[in-house]
Amino acid sequence: MKIRVGFGYDVHRLVAGRALWLGGIRIAHTEGLLGHSDADVLIHAICDALLGAANMRDIGYHFPDTAGEYENIDSKILLRKTMALLREAGYELGNIDATVAAERPKLNPHIPEMKRTLASVLEVDEDAISIKATTTERLGFTGREEGIAAYATVLISRD
Repeated sequence: MKIRVGFGYDVHRLVAGRALWLGGIRIAHTEGLLGHSDADVLIHAICDALLGAANMRDIGYHFPDTAGEYENIDSKILLRKTMALLREAGYELGNIDATVAAERPKLNPHIPEMKRTLASVLEVDEDAISIKATTTERLGFTGREEGIAAYATVLISRD
């Protein structure tokens, strides 16, 4: 069995007038993330980690923000397509370990629903997905509530 590890990172600016999507779910908040798609930083970080682990470049290569077909797209669609690319290459997901950095809103109450949603999209057990939430103790752009960042590490394998 061949195993590979990938790491992903994404960040988007918080702005008024946008819905906040994280981990495939909509979370009530006064601001949302700005981006070409729905700007779900957690899903984008996971996609980059998966693609990187399989040596398939990155999310921008496969789903460019210059393509009209991806404007305002639900990032769950991008994640489903990413996992399909990996499965076509013979890989299967072992696990995901992800962290979201945000001062507000408090994310811990939403983590179980995020896990259920991502597990459904990826067609894996919820136990394969770990999501953690943290703040940056009011330091940096996340601390000033200018944006939200997400980090993801994945393990994939193929026979």
